[in-house]
Amino acid sequence: MLNVRPHDLVPSQDPTAGPVTTVAGTRTEAGGGIRAGVGVGQAEAALVEHYPRLVRIAYLVLPSSLGQGRRVLTAHAVVQRSLPRGDAAAAPVPAVPPARRPEGAGDPGYTYVRDRVLRQALDAARPLRRRGLPRRAQFPPLLPHVWGLRVFPRSGGADELALDQRLSALSGPARAAYVLRHLEKLSDRDVRQALTSAGAADPDSALADADGVADGRRGAELLRSPEFDACSLQVRPTDLMRRRRHARAAVVAAAALAVCGTLLLLPGDGDGGGGDPPAARVPAVEAAVDPDRLVRVAPAAWRESARRDFSVWPARGSLSFDHALLRRSLTAWAAPGESVRVTSTPGTPSGPPMGPPQLLFAGQVGAARVVVLHDGLRIVRYAETTGAPGAARDASLDFARTDGADAAGSGALVAGRSRDNIRYLTAPWVRAVSVRDLLDPAGRPRPVRRDASGLTERLPSPVQQRACRAWQGLELSDGRTLTLVTDLGELTPAQLTYGPPGAPQEVTGGAARASWARTACLLPGVRAHGVRSVNSWQYARQPLPEANGTAGWVCTRAETWRGTGSRVMAQFQPPAERPGAPGTVVARAEDSPACGVREPRVLAGVLWQSRAGQWYVLAAGSSQLVSVGVAGSGVEGGATGNVVAVRSREGSRPELNGLLADGTRVHPLR
Repeated sequence: MLNVRPHDLVPSQDPTAGPVTTVAGTRTEAGGGIRAGVGVGQAEAALVEHYPRLVRIAYLVLPSSLGQGRRVLTAHAVVQRSLPRGDAAAAPVPAVPPARRPEGAGDPGYTYVRDRVLRQALDAARPLRRRGLPRRAQFPPLLPHVWGLRVFPRSGGADELALDQRLSALSGPARAAYVLRHLEKLSDRDVRQALTSAGAADPDSALADADGVADGRRGAELLRSPEFDACSLQVRPTDLMRRRRHARAAVVAAAALAVCGTLLLLPGDGDGGGGDPPAARVPAVEAAVDPDRLVRVAPAAWRESARRDFSVWPARGSLSFDHALLRRSLTAWAAPGESVRVTSTPGTPSGPPMGPPQLLFAGQVGAARVVVLHDGLRIVRYAETTGAPGAARDASLDFARTDGADAAGSGALVAGRSRDNIRYLTAPWVRAVSVRDLLDPAGRPRPVRRDASGLTERLPSPVQQRACRAWQGLELSDGRTLTLVTDLGELTPAQLTYGPPGAPQEVTGGAARASWARTACLLPGVRAHGVRSVNSWQYARQPLPEANGTAGWVCTRAETWRGTGSRVMAQFQPPAERPGAPGTVVARAEDSPACGVREPRVLAGVLWQSRAGQWYVLAAGSSQLVSVGVAGSGVEGGATGNVVAVRSREGSRPELNGLLADGTRVHPLR
């Protein structure tokens, strides 16, 4: 058992010195408000005296998704960073009857430090956003840090485990409300004020959510159990084999970095303009830039292989033996000069090859010479304009991550792109190619011509259009299955599927095409994001009030090649006059498991007006929900099942909640 206590947190101060105040008797501190006369020494004394209690509060408020080890270390870091930077502290705390306060809570220093602990713990639970500066608490703590060991509290019983699971389902402010109410013994009024001081947006909602967890004396006893004591810890070693593998990987990475640094320091402009490539002067990477060592797969290898992906694509194209072109492409890859434009999809490294890559294609595509290469992780396309002999070449280098590609994900690549058009390079197993307008579900596809290398004719690119009047999808047939893909502005088109997350199907039936007809115009929302596949799933149908027809609820999820960065959209699709009328996006989320294999459920709502002018709150969840409720903004109602419609008024914003059969609460997508 490891008992943790803090070291000295601030330089020693005179214990006889009183609190320092300004002329007005108060002092302002960033992130707080104003509080009278709490000195650094007083706050430090309260922190050291009540350190285990403060760490327990931080541990309980932090989300369990951090994992036990990081949650423990973050709790200690949050408490140790809770001292004021100046000589006075911030934000007054309302007076609470002493009988209702925990031991030591009558000390203003303790109250101040606890408020700062709550604020940082709530910040740590918030996801990182693209807009706005991140808070320090949202990052893993630098200190304290434990190398080679895993730390975690002692295990409790079934009751403690059940409480921890229920708390993990709550929001950060709701967890804080529960802890303040039962561990700190604060009244609801004081909990609201403490949450407001800590930056919570809706304390009333947090208290309402906390009401759904077991409370009373039993709840307070469980919060004081060793299960939540982040100061009395157990230690175990980390994964020793993984540490060994990581050490080896670090050595390999250091060697690769040394090679890359050598390439950058070598003389030459690396513009792919001919001559010996800089990498050829380094024996360690000579094979990676030598055209004679390129991997060339036999034309019939895909027929005999047990797998179908980019690794069995043969080398095709009229310029596949143009050594000068291949040398320029490999040189540009190894050390691109200033004249080479380099782009890559999110999460794709753009470093040089670590060995001889595989040649997929080299040929003339429109006005450019194009070389397409594959190194097992990435597809790399080199393109150079063709002009007069001796003229400067305008070259570009594009990278796209394709690890783990299957037959559907490796059925086509973008070989060339102009302002309005696009040309695809199809896999050798693709027997027929056709183009279909997704906005016209009843329309027939049009066959697409290809040359002997699998290069298609010029096709309109849907991502370049200003108005969504049509959306072209490419249908690839191998004689048995039909795969639908579409261009999203990247080297690899995204595969489109339809159905529940656990068993998505190809877009072949009438229901699938009708749903995608109303979804396709929303695809620019995931453009140029490294998207691998997009699945659309109609998770509910709802009869609209006042006989206004039937609406569909659709969840669209875009998965990426890198695994992270998925995007989810919930749509409301009321009856429409034309099949291609886009649905209304009522909720969005990024890096959310909703509508995916890990969490195949969703809940969303919308404020809708009937033809007669009456406003309603409509909400629908997936089939796992047994009830859906609406409350807040003067609107309240609910229904068994997974859909609900409640009379409302314009501008109301009530909260939604759903329940599963086991009592688990489902929050709406946001």
